Amino acid sequence: SSGINAEWPLRPGEKGAFTGEISNVMALDCGAAYVILGHSERRHVFNESDQQIGRKTKAALEKGLTVIACIGEKQMEREDGKTIEVCIRQLEAFKSNVSDWSKVVVAYEPVWAIGTGKVATPEIAQETHHDIRNWMKDNLGENIAEAVRIIYGGSVNGKNCVNLSKQPDIDGFLVGGASLKPEFIDIINCNKA
Repeated sequence: SSGINAEWPLRPGEKGAFTGEISNVMALDCGAAYVILGHSERRHVFNESDQQIGRKTKAALEKGLTVIACIGEKQMEREDGKTIEVCIRQLEAFKSNVSDWSKVVVAYEPVWAIGTGKVATPEIAQETHHDIRNWMKDNLGENIAEAVRIIYGGSVNGKNCVNLSKQPDIDGFLVGGASLKPEFIDIINCNKA
């Protein structure tokens, strides 16, 4: 299956040119099955709100796309001890717009680790993934919490993927720059190591 970082108009049902954007209809027409929503660049560069991301999630799911729901904190939020608070706020926007969690993959991407070469230690990533799964148990039910894949993104590479993959609550990776390098095969195969 292929995926795309698709975006939608700000108001439901709105149609128009929206130059530079890719609609869910266009994504489907290209054969995409997955869409990334809530990625840090959309949140912090394009100032998309949690509410906008929630509406896009609902629209994507209604069209039959699987949503990769990105959440994660900035460096200052981490230093202030607000990691899970930020992640929960972002998850709440997804929660209010999702009726079928089997069509959602949660991607925890600490903003401070995306493309920086910094990576959360396996212990830090596991702790946050565990907290996310616990929030899901408390708010969505144990069956959903166990079934939803929670993947890690943020400078994943061929050197750190094995230790990250050994963590019980890390169900895979959202790989950025390393997907363009030969080491990508090591990331794909790391669960066999």
